[in-house]
Amino acid sequence: MEHRDNNYYETNAAIINLGDITSSVKNAHTLQRLRDGDDDLRDFRISLRGREFSCDEGDDLGWLGYFIGRSGTLQCLHVDYMPEGAEGRALLEGIARSQSIRMIFIRNLNNDGFTRVMRASHSLSQLEQLIVWGDNNIADSDGWSELVTLLESGVCKLKELFLCRNNSIGNEGIGNEGLSSLVEALQTCTTLETLTLIGNDFSSAAAGLSALSDWSLRDEVNLNELILSRCHINDEGLQALAEGAANQCRVCLRGNESITTLGLRYLSNAIRSDSCRVETLNLSDTPIGDDGLEVLAQGLVDNQSLTSLKLGDIRGDVSITLTGWLAFSRALCDTSSVNSTYLSNHTILEFRVYGAWRETILPPQISRYLRLHAEHPQYAARCKILMSHRHLDMTPFLQWDWGLKFLPLAVAWFEKAKPCMMLTMYETHQFSTFNPASRRRVLEESDEAFESRELTALYEFVRGMPMEVMKSRHGLAVAAAYDEKIARIEEENKIASEQRDERYREALEQRDGRYAALEEALEHRDSTKLQLEEEIARLRGENERLSGIVESMVELVRKSVDV
Repeated sequence: MEHRDNNYYETNAAIINLGDITSSVKNAHTLQRLRDGDDDLRDFRISLRGREFSCDEGDDLGWLGYFIGRSGTLQCLHVDYMPEGAEGRALLEGIARSQSIRMIFIRNLNNDGFTRVMRASHSLSQLEQLIVWGDNNIADSDGWSELVTLLESGVCKLKELFLCRNNSIGNEGIGNEGLSSLVEALQTCTTLETLTLIGNDFSSAAAGLSALSDWSLRDEVNLNELILSRCHINDEGLQALAEGAANQCRVCLRGNESITTLGLRYLSNAIRSDSCRVETLNLSDTPIGDDGLEVLAQGLVDNQSLTSLKLGDIRGDVSITLTGWLAFSRALCDTSSVNSTYLSNHTILEFRVYGAWRETILPPQISRYLRLHAEHPQYAARCKILMSHRHLDMTPFLQWDWGLKFLPLAVAWFEKAKPCMMLTMYETHQFSTFNPASRRRVLEESDEAFESRELTALYEFVRGMPMEVMKSRHGLAVAAAYDEKIARIEEENKIASEQRDERYREALEQRDGRYAALEEALEHRDSTKLQLEEEIARLRGENERLSGIVESMVELVRKSVDV
């Protein structure tokens, strides 16, 4: 095949017979769609057996590359096949001119094909996603180094890089050396948002994972999602990675079966840090058990970012018992003190535990807390305090000289907690379809009980103040004010109670009056019924008498006629 420059294609594009440069009607139709800028043709696959275009003898791939390059609508290019020689060069020269391709999906290429695709990608400054999947034979000295060069160049503003295990890099995948060189290449790739490295062997890659963690913590790096599924990460590797992982919004460590409770402890400490910003954490197919769940639960305390946590092993039964569930429930609501309840986790919305190919049913109390977080996040902490502490002990504040200054804050807290009395939420199983009839009040408590709780707490607080504090004019004024307020509210409660009793008595009297009227109406109905029955009996007797007279007269008339 002779070499043609871009001018050749530009000159002949409008007049070329597409049937002469393709091996089938299907291929010719696809080239026409590319030439005409079909808006529906946004994805294209270069393959020996493609749905829309099958590379075969008789297809001029130079023209295919040209039409791909000049398309303004084509955004996603799948490369499953790359011919060698002049055909492949002409195809890639056309692709390299594209201004619209934003994603390249490479699968099952040999080293030469992968290397040439990487070189052509240097011209695609608009490229945002690079996905390498399947058995791409990327040799260490060629394909891999070309990929590293592409990343180091900073030409592409990649947002997603996906490198699944590839045979070229060895049966173990990227490994420690490859990971270290990859991280080094990413130093200038500050636009990257998602990094996916599935199926690589990082069992001996603590140094590489540490470098990855350090890179992700840099201020100029914008990484949000880190996926390291089935990468044979062990406790040492997780220790090296934990801090950087906690700096991502979404982290997937699924299928790393070498992680034990020790490794989970490093991760737990990282997510408990104030700098943690993990929203989704996936540890599915990773051994957890009671000890592991308890360690993770400790990390949830004070955590303000995590909303979704997935655990379990879909290939076997979940080894979590009552001990583990209690530890997790305590993380969501520690009832040992009011302060502990306040510092519990109030942000996690989704907690899924898989086992034996199905999702495990969560204990009702855990499901209730998660539902509270989801439906009433702004009131979750206050509701838990009111649910768990019937009597709010304020005596710890009495030991401080500024204790009296806390009183307005306590009053304000009760005011803000009042809406909790009106909240409702679903009381259904986590897998059930929500039924409006299943909504229940979060707090089964009357307004009077809530007010009594508030008064009791504030009264004990004021009366328990040290005498040297209460001797001050301000202290006495506050105490007197609350004595007056308590007396006023008690009087209002008494009046309200008397009014309720009076309304109840009036309602009873009205009910008795209605009953008396009803009984009178029934008696009148019975009397009327009796009179009607007597009248009917009289009329029946009169009817019988008249019937006898008529029969007698008829008989006399018949006899007279006979005579």
